[in-house]
Amino acid sequence: MGFVPVDEMTVAYFEGTGRTKEEVERFEAYYKAQGLFGMPNPGDIDYTKVVRLDLGTVSPSLAGPKRPQDRIDLGHLSTKFSELYSKPNDANGFNQPADKLKLRYPLAPAGAGNDEETAAPAPGAPRDLVEMVANRTTKAAAHVSATAPAAPSKSKGEVTIGNGDVLIAAITSCTNTSNPSVMLAAGLLAKKAVEAGLSVKPHVKTSLAPGSRIVTEYLEKAGLLPYLEKLGFYLAGYGCTTCIGNAGDLTPEINEIITKNDLIGAAVLSGNRNFEARIHPNLKANFLASPPLVVAFAIAGNVMVDLMTQPVGKGKGGKDVYLGDIWPTPKEIDQNLRFAMNAKSFRANYDKVKTDPGKFWSSIKGTTGQVYDWPTSTYIAEPPFFEGFKMKPHASDAGFKGARIMALFGDSITTDHISPAGSIKESSPAGIWLKAHGVPKADFNSYGSRRGNHDVMMRGTFANVRIKNLMIPPDANGTQEEGGVTLFQPGNEKMFIYDAAMKYIAQGTPTVVFGGEEYGTGSSRDWAAKGTQLLGIKAVVARSFERIHRANLVGMGVLPLQFRGADSWQTLGLTGDEQIDVVIGGELKPQMDVKLVVHRPDGTHQEVTVRLRIDTPIEVDYYKHGGILPFVLRQLLAA
Repeated sequence: MGFVPVDEMTVAYFEGTGRTKEEVERFEAYYKAQGLFGMPNPGDIDYTKVVRLDLGTVSPSLAGPKRPQDRIDLGHLSTKFSELYSKPNDANGFNQPADKLKLRYPLAPAGAGNDEETAAPAPGAPRDLVEMVANRTTKAAAHVSATAPAAPSKSKGEVTIGNGDVLIAAITSCTNTSNPSVMLAAGLLAKKAVEAGLSVKPHVKTSLAPGSRIVTEYLEKAGLLPYLEKLGFYLAGYGCTTCIGNAGDLTPEINEIITKNDLIGAAVLSGNRNFEARIHPNLKANFLASPPLVVAFAIAGNVMVDLMTQPVGKGKGGKDVYLGDIWPTPKEIDQNLRFAMNAKSFRANYDKVKTDPGKFWSSIKGTTGQVYDWPTSTYIAEPPFFEGFKMKPHASDAGFKGARIMALFGDSITTDHISPAGSIKESSPAGIWLKAHGVPKADFNSYGSRRGNHDVMMRGTFANVRIKNLMIPPDANGTQEEGGVTLFQPGNEKMFIYDAAMKYIAQGTPTVVFGGEEYGTGSSRDWAAKGTQLLGIKAVVARSFERIHRANLVGMGVLPLQFRGADSWQTLGLTGDEQIDVVIGGELKPQMDVKLVVHRPDGTHQEVTVRLRIDTPIEVDYYKHGGILPFVLRQLLAA
């Protein structure tokens, strides 16, 4: 990431986005007074290190298929995907047989075109091209359903699905839609593509979800919105959608073909997160790209199309059209920026939100009074974090003994693995609970929408459909089972992690989780720590921790313990049937050494020293109080 000094261009941006004259003048005066305005002249500042960047080496890039930090040059994407397809899971691959890479599976038999109106397909029936195109949103239906039918096309043909197919292409609301240049670039690319005779592949689910109404306004004024709509990028709404798993489902036929044939389908989106199962539970390859590249890949239809050397598609007269033919020039983008940098439009939009937020928002009734009256709801429920609260802390400095292992995880376990935000499976503990409380599958919504209900969220902890608990032995092909399951001990009984946690809690048995490098990386999701605590997990032992998640674990009264040197749960030879003691000698201190004792079923034991990752004195206090919530409550009551 690079930071550019505040200068005249920054001031112009603030003016163009509706800030008042007084705000802009104050902003500029502040940075000038601080000596931070404009590019320093050579010699003005003595730098300890100078990094020189040849801008000619900067290349178009995407990130994926499983983490935002995994940058891939656009020209290398096809090769990279092909390599990862057959690489093992622990090498960030998909562990698939190489000879299956190019296989494709039909959604429908080929049919000849005719002029008859096409009837809607019966549920579960195979779909042809016209029916797949009809799955996209329309302008009229976009606000009703993400899968409302469009007007049928007149051309028919066989639709096939294969590995690397782009099944979701989404211009999403995150950081990119606040950048007018890339949004205008997407519109200009769409315009050139339509004029060249290109269209989006029929299996691609497209959507446009800006973060602000101003985006669609300036795209419309620039005359670019109709071209995006022509390619299926109709407005789906404003706010968090595909990036947080709110893209809506794929068609039942596509889902069935993916799962039946273990296909590695792809999503390309302009969001900033692409962790496993976050975008869609059945899409294993998810790539972050700029808005114009999202449009380009929707047209290409497959991530194995090398957009740097191969045609995006065939245009008028069967002519090959390349990315360079439709990519907008900087001049074209600059000429259209006047539609985006319109202070009057920005102020009008801001004023409308304040004065007329809409009848639905205005009709919301809130409760009053000093004590919140908890409703009977599957969305909001009184959390249990203060149950059994006493003024005197009961947390012990002495650690614990006889803990069972809940899970053995590998590297890069993200907060999305720990506490997913996407869709809720009907067969999952959370889905079973919702059904038992009268919620039909269609109304499950997502984990993200139900984070106000601990009963749902604790059942969703470690329930990501892509998480791999390495306690579970792999199959004969070396494929690791996915999903939130564990082996309850003693006895190796396989069950959901939630169910095992409840049994251990009922027995009074503490539990621990082991991980590898970068445990807790990703979004700073508080429920990843809250859910861990509610499952009765007393400690997480890992090779390294993401900074925020480590602090959140301490804040919930869960011990973060870090292996030293080359130690890991693998070097200890853990399989999951061991019992664990955590021995804290003496007074609890930040980053002190702690003894981990492993008791094996054969009666032997092994000791290893780990580091306590309670890093500060105030965190010691949090842990002694059982977490930051009881700590703060005791402070308030004692005041």
